[in-house]
Amino acid sequence: MPTSRSYRDSCGLARALDVVGERWALLVVRELLLVPQRFSELRHALPNASSNLLADRLRELEHHGVIRRRKLASTAGRQVYELTEWGRKLEPIVLALSDWGIDAPHPPEPTSLSATSVLIFLRGHIRPDPSAPPIVCRLDLDGSIWTVSVDSGEVQVQSGEPARADISLRTDPKTLSSLLADPASADAALTKGTATLIGNRQTLNHLLVST
Repeated sequence: MPTSRSYRDSCGLARALDVVGERWALLVVRELLLVPQRFSELRHALPNASSNLLADRLRELEHHGVIRRRKLASTAGRQVYELTEWGRKLEPIVLALSDWGIDAPHPPEPTSLSATSVLIFLRGHIRPDPSAPPIVCRLDLDGSIWTVSVDSGEVQVQSGEPARADISLRTDPKTLSSLLADPASADAALTKGTATLIGNRQTLNHLLVST
């Protein structure tokens, strides 16, 4: 059942933690930063959270006005969870915590890494050469299609198929994270088949390498 625990502290920080301080709550928010998601998609992205626990967090966040449910017009009965306008204000807080956590110790294996997590890192931390030509990459990441656009050294990430693409890359979140940490590992990933590239290898390098 959803929790009703409170710090009973009128400080703004304590009141914020009353809303999003429960375990998994901020990770649900993270997963909804780029695109609304169905319950099954959130379960896939957060494999270490049980179905019941995730359902509790979603009910709590919805009750507090952080997220809402929306029925998909194109699919009868299907619904997605999305951030409300108030919930969207958590984005800079979540991103700042993510930046801070980069220096924290890694958890013991086995670990998970969601597509949203690595895409947020790609969008916020990778700074390609601003003098390089614009790049549009069709990214098939963990079975979902994303458009990654690079222009003037800035990276934009959008859900869905690009109108056109210079390169197409299919991989998984952990492999993409490794490529971003060490672009030179791309050749090994392509050889092993953990990444598949259609297009120019040098163009991929421009996408991965920060200035």
